[in-house]
Amino acid sequence: MDVTVARQLARLVDQISTIIVGKRSQIEDSVACLMAGGHLLIEDVPGVGKTTLAHTLAVSMGLRFSRVQFTADLMPSDLIGVSVYERAKESFVFHSGPVFTQVLLADEINRAGPKTQSALLEAMEEHQVSVDNVTRELPDPFFVIATQNPSDQLGTYPLPESQLDRFLMCITLGYPDRLSERALLSGEDKRSSIGRLEPVMQPGDVRAAQQAVLQVHASEALLDYLQALIAATRSGQWFVEGLSPRAGIAMLRVAKARALMAQRDYVAPDDIQAILPQAAAHRLVPVSGAGRGALEQVRAMVEATPIP
Repeated sequence: MDVTVARQLARLVDQISTIIVGKRSQIEDSVACLMAGGHLLIEDVPGVGKTTLAHTLAVSMGLRFSRVQFTADLMPSDLIGVSVYERAKESFVFHSGPVFTQVLLADEINRAGPKTQSALLEAMEEHQVSVDNVTRELPDPFFVIATQNPSDQLGTYPLPESQLDRFLMCITLGYPDRLSERALLSGEDKRSSIGRLEPVMQPGDVRAAQQAVLQVHASEALLDYLQALIAATRSGQWFVEGLSPRAGIAMLRVAKARALMAQRDYVAPDDIQAILPQAAAHRLVPVSGAGRGALEQVRAMVEATPIP
């Protein structure tokens, strides 16, 4: 196990916790998701710190950051870029859009129409975009952190299943506890503090951490347990449709990231149990009559699945 990387990730979580107060578990999930090479979806009501968390993550990791406010009239070219004819050069010149960054904050992603939402699919999965029959690579590392408002709010469009599956994890911040909220009320605006943060990591450190995650060991028994959980989602008892193989691979990676952050060189069943609700619930639809949401249904399924 790379102890240096684990300590670096601990400092990263500590620094972000000074801005996002009282939400350490959600911060740890976010860092694990990004270190596993995945994209993060944050779903919550406005004003609880979703955008601030995304910006703080980017600054603390020393990565270039772009923010796009998704609206009903946002076009795919506003996100990816467009080729414009320049008379002086007598040719079309590509002007890159905000997607050409290292951390892209897609703010209120479900306020844009499906056409614009789908423009992100290639970027998220392939880390490239195709414009005018030319494929252009995106920077490395490249993360999408998207925020969305609850689907029952006015002016929102549900994300398609294919795009939801591209997000490794979906978290909810929720309202702060009383003590944390008092700290927010009595202190300075946390968003103004972001500009004074010093990066804890650099792009090379992020790539090294991602490689260290891949080196974390997963035993045969652990893989048996993960497969048992995946099979349970496909049994028809809990959900309409089960998890895909891609989802299973992604969940193993984020469990390895969580183990590394705990300074272990192996994945434990606790790591799988800790990340499964956030990594699986947004991909699943409970069977009719379950009487529970997807998140509660996943937790009930985990409790009912024995550890081999």
